Amino acid sequence: MTRSAVGIVLAAGAGTRYGQPKVLADDGNWLRWAVNALVDGGCDDVVVVLGAAVVSVPFIARAVVATDWADGTSASVRAGLNAAAGASVAVLHTVDTPDVGADVVARVLASATETGLARATYGGRPGHPVVVSAEHWQALTATLHGDEGARAFLSGRADVIAVECGDLATGEDVDER
Repeated sequence: MTRSAVGIVLAAGAGTRYGQPKVLADDGNWLRWAVNALVDGGCDDVVVVLGAAVVSVPFIARAVVATDWADGTSASVRAGLNAAAGASVAVLHTVDTPDVGADVVARVLASATETGLARATYGGRPGHPVVVSAEHWQALTATLHGDEGARAFLSGRADVIAVECGDLATGEDVDER
């Protein structure tokens, strides 16, 4: 069986601390970089979850709108996973980590083969991307609420592979200009 990976760019938020939706940051470059990182890092398909701002996405991706985006990150993750139906693996990535490239995505994706769960770390600090195989989506979805993504699901598990990527990127999410 061929393993198919869908990259999910979480880009639905209003970016209130940033001053605008981050999907618009740097004239849309952050979005392009996130999509390219996922494609070049090994994803067969890329879904961009939009909400506060609905924009055109790079032609190699497809857009899905989380109509309940104001409920928080949980709405974005849920919409992304729904759009990824049929894939073997989802690679959750955020639009506001512009220095995370394809090398990070490829490393984390390759590390998830044993347990189906892996997450990038930067100097031991958890970050994105996060890889979750389809067998875990239902359990992940059950833990989603408010402005929390996969954190609660991942923190309660011993089988999440931490993949150090601090040699490749900072993984810093940009919250302020």
